[in-house]
Amino acid sequence: MDAILIQILNGLDKGAAYALIALGLTLAFGTLGIVNFAHGALFMLGAFCAVVFSKILTISVKIKDESVTLFDAYKEQPYLEIWFGDFGAAIVDWAVPLSLLFVIPVMILIGIVMERGLIKHFYKRTHAEQILVTFGLAIVIQEIIKHFFGANPIPTPAPDIVSGSAAVGAFFGLSDNLVYPWWRLIYIIFSAIIIFAVFAFLKFTTFGMVVRAGMADRETVGLLGINIQKRFTIVFAIAALVAGLAGAMYAPILPPDYYMGMDFLVLSFVVVVVGGMGSLGGAVFAGFLLGILQSFASMNEIKSIIPGIDQIIIYLVAIVVLLVRPRGLLGREGVFED
Repeated sequence: MDAILIQILNGLDKGAAYALIALGLTLAFGTLGIVNFAHGALFMLGAFCAVVFSKILTISVKIKDESVTLFDAYKEQPYLEIWFGDFGAAIVDWAVPLSLLFVIPVMILIGIVMERGLIKHFYKRTHAEQILVTFGLAIVIQEIIKHFFGANPIPTPAPDIVSGSAAVGAFFGLSDNLVYPWWRLIYIIFSAIIIFAVFAFLKFTTFGMVVRAGMADRETVGLLGINIQKRFTIVFAIAALVAGLAGAMYAPILPPDYYMGMDFLVLSFVVVVVGGMGSLGGAVFAGFLLGILQSFASMNEIKSIIPGIDQIIIYLVAIVVLLVRPRGLLGREGVFED
């Protein structure tokens, strides 16, 4: 039971990232009809927003280290600690959660610029052309990040208070020695909040209702005098924001590097296809499902029977689903079935 619980938590952890990226991909496809292969780059940009914000907060000055008496020694101390003491140190420590305040306006702006500057010109083009241009954009963003930040991963620690592990075994009445990292648990909860917020926004607000109507019949909504295009631009910005938030909060789990967006994009696109192109619920369900399957496939007991199964399990599931149900598990009828 201990091993099963750990694998479920690992699966929820991975699945949360897959689900959030897939949710943004599905928002873009469902509203705009765009297959956005640059969406993984938005996840990466969110992570590097956390990196940049953290570096800004830790801008330091050399001061004399009073603890060394035999000779003059100097240490780096952030300006925030010098100016605000313990409060400044707390701000530096909580850099990643606080970076969300920086991520929100930056990712919304990036989303609007991408949609207005590039994506809108490919609404009526084929999916192949959309994939080519957005994949090219992803490579450009990736190389820009590599130029400014280098090729090596950049560690971005979580706050000290949640840097340890939680006694999940004792909580579930299992072994007291069974623990799981606090930040990974926080990421799962954070993902659930974001997913709930997106669904609530689309279901319970007038704006969301118009968007859902536009997803079903854009032309009719336009004939009612509603500027559906403006609303779709905002939806694309929201999709970019979801990916950016997911990336920023994932930075302490996986140190950001220039290639992380491409790694997650491929997996998340498979998640979207399995869940059903255009189905928001399908994207979330498939994200968590495939994350859990991948987690169990990584167990040594499983890999000893089928070596390498953890690397291909997601693709095997995708093949089976598409053979049996080309529209995906919860996809709309007619989508990707012709």
